Amino acid sequence: MHEDATAVEIRPHIRLWHGMRRPANWLQLVRFSVVGASGYAVNLLLYALCVKVLGIEYLVAESVAWIVAAGNNFVWNRHWTFKAREGQIHMQAFRFLIVSLIALAFNLLVLRVLVQSAGMDKVVAEVIALAASTPLNFLGNKLWSFRGDTSPA
Repeated sequence: MHEDATAVEIRPHIRLWHGMRRPANWLQLVRFSVVGASGYAVNLLLYALCVKVLGIEYLVAESVAWIVAAGNNFVWNRHWTFKAREGQIHMQAFRFLIVSLIALAFNLLVLRVLVQSAGMDKVVAEVIALAASTPLNFLGNKLWSFRGDTSPA
């Protein structure tokens, strides 16, 4: 039993090392970044429109903007980044939604702190909040939402 525990401890390091040596993984990271940038643009533009033009309360505006951007990102990540077209779309969508909601909750927390405690402009605060929640979003989607639907690292 001790041997199994040692193999489990070493395995993530070996997998990471092998994964970093595969050009396909770097291309996937670039694609994820492009999709993320498009989602970031969709989110920020919609958020700014809602807050500055429509006068919607900033936390509600961010929730709406995040949902639209998450839908955009799911479609592009499923079909282009992770090429997970063969997976069960409803399970991928469910996992993607869970990851997105966790990242959204973190985003809203950071946004609220920056606006209320730091007195920051709402759009500038959203730029920072989105950047802060991105690593959580990437890891959740890479390791869970589309896992098993892509080739191993």
